[in-house]
Amino acid sequence: MAKHTIAIPQPLFDNIQSLAQGQVPLLPTHMTSDAIADYHHARQFLLSYRGSQATFNAYRREIERLLQWSWLVAKKSLSTLTRVDIEAFITFCQHPPLAWIGTQNVLRFIEHEGKTLANPDWRPFVVSISKVEHQQGRIPDPKQYQLSPKAVQAVFAITSSFFNYLIQENGMTHNPVAQIRQKSRFIRKTQTTQPIRRLSELQWGYVIETALIKATQDASYERTLFMMHALYGMYLRISELASSIRWTPQMGHFHKDRDAHWWFTTVGKGNKQRQISVSDAMLAALRRYRLSLGLTALPSVGETTPLLANSKDGSPIRSTRYIRSIVQDCFDAGIARLRADGHEDEADQLMAATVHWLRHTGISDDVQHRPREHVRDDAGHGSSAITDRYVDVEMRARHASAKSKLIVPAFFEQQDEKDHV
Repeated sequence: MAKHTIAIPQPLFDNIQSLAQGQVPLLPTHMTSDAIADYHHARQFLLSYRGSQATFNAYRREIERLLQWSWLVAKKSLSTLTRVDIEAFITFCQHPPLAWIGTQNVLRFIEHEGKTLANPDWRPFVVSISKVEHQQGRIPDPKQYQLSPKAVQAVFAITSSFFNYLIQENGMTHNPVAQIRQKSRFIRKTQTTQPIRRLSELQWGYVIETALIKATQDASYERTLFMMHALYGMYLRISELASSIRWTPQMGHFHKDRDAHWWFTTVGKGNKQRQISVSDAMLAALRRYRLSLGLTALPSVGETTPLLANSKDGSPIRSTRYIRSIVQDCFDAGIARLRADGHEDEADQLMAATVHWLRHTGISDDVQHRPREHVRDDAGHGSSAITDRYVDVEMRARHASAKSKLIVPAFFEQQDEKDHV
């Protein structure tokens, strides 16, 4: 008997702009009337998250997987799914078939002869490797795919939110995710807080000095130098530097209050606007950057000049991937200088760093000498407990108390030494 094979799915939803404009891609021909209803419910649900690119992407990924599994594996419409089905879906996500796993992120849709078609190379799951492994020439292997505990939590949270939405829209009578009583079977918990990934003092010193050297030698690197200052000095997330449909960072978002103190306005996670206090060093970096652009030393009230602009047309930078590539270029140059100066271990560790490590590093360094609540508000943390994770005094004390503990009792060690005399 021939073994049953699961069909390879195709993408269902394009980007935020296409969904908002009512564009619908060519859907799979096998879709039933129930599946089409599921699709339109999902589309309306995703549109409610168009205010945040990152949130939209996360919800699109999970909802798309759910629909594809329901139609192609369970052979069911959403309204008929049960608790047992969702448990099977979670297990499926943890161990998807190799045919559903890609080795790189690709465009979901491609243009061909005036039509928008599903990219045949796209897959709902993508195996990833670390930056270090990539630099060492390692090739992603679908057999090594793993769904992290954090990713499993996202599956539970997003699908549960979707089912609650369906209930409100009369597309569902129950939430099968809420009926799962023992989610711990799928989610591995850790007893202690995971360490914050950040740069060492030496690594950060080399990175920022590298940016300064490059900017001094070539004015086109002044933007890179300012970027590094902003990511570290104001704890910005990469999404807070890039322009999006909800917010475009502008020079005028640096502003002075009546006490002559400078602040920077940004919009972060959860579409929350906050004010970040600007240090003298950050203000000096802003002056240098603006003068390199031929602007006045400091911005005027309400100035709309993009904070980060494309060098070709002056439009705001929208691509977070482009910003990552700029920062990575600076990291790579810093790594080369560390190696040249004999700091091999530091260079090896810096190879794993990402842009977000700069935010972590800035917070970690500042929380040592600034009031925690001040760092909390500048970082946009929802609670002081999040900021407290950056305080490693207890971790240092914990390690110090363990450093000298014995494995073999001292008496036996002494006796062993006598026996060898």
